[in-house]
Amino acid sequence: MDWYPLWNSLRIAGISCVLVFFLGILIAYYAARLPRGIKGLLDVALTLPMVLPPTVCGYFLLLLFGNRRPLGLFLARFGIKFVMTWYGGVLAAAVVAFPLMYRTARGAFESFDETLAYSGQTLGLSNSYIFWRIRMPACRQGILAGTVLAFARALGEYGATSMLIGYTPGKTATISTTVYQLWRTNDEAGAFTWVMVNLAISAAVLLVVNRMEKRSGTGVRR
Repeated sequence: MDWYPLWNSLRIAGISCVLVFFLGILIAYYAARLPRGIKGLLDVALTLPMVLPPTVCGYFLLLLFGNRRPLGLFLARFGIKFVMTWYGGVLAAAVVAFPLMYRTARGAFESFDETLAYSGQTLGLSNSYIFWRIRMPACRQGILAGTVLAFARALGEYGATSMLIGYTPGKTATISTTVYQLWRTNDEAGAFTWVMVNLAISAAVLLVVNRMEKRSGTGVRR
């Protein structure tokens, strides 16, 4: 059995999750402090991939990064090509997973008690210290939930990924695209095997999150 789809899916989901983690926290932190009108417009722009069909997101990515598009041609001069490459899958997964991280993190920041930050400022603490040692720990449940949702979304992404990188065994194949290709060729046993692999990974991620939540809850009660 060729395990490349598993490795490629984990690689794409892991890298895209790291990207949307930092980018989502950064944008969510500043967005939570914006006026309501500007925040509403920004929300519309940043969360569109969450409501659009994944194939539509993939189509827009092709319009931007296609081999014959201006941006695609410009990046090709530096050896960067997102079409039919595994790191193009990272781009597609990050685009569709980002809204989940952003909205969850923004909600966590908006529920943060700002008096804690003001108290830290009166004690002479720096803004970076307040952010990492006070704000982030207080918002960790929302941040953790957004991270898990983003990883799970990136792991199961099919529409935008198939549009941008297609399906090439040993090169761009992921679990989702492999399941579809095996089903399309009437290999139901192979498709079922990969479905079970995906289910096992998803269940393992949820178990780890539940364990972390229980530990954090125990720490608070103490």
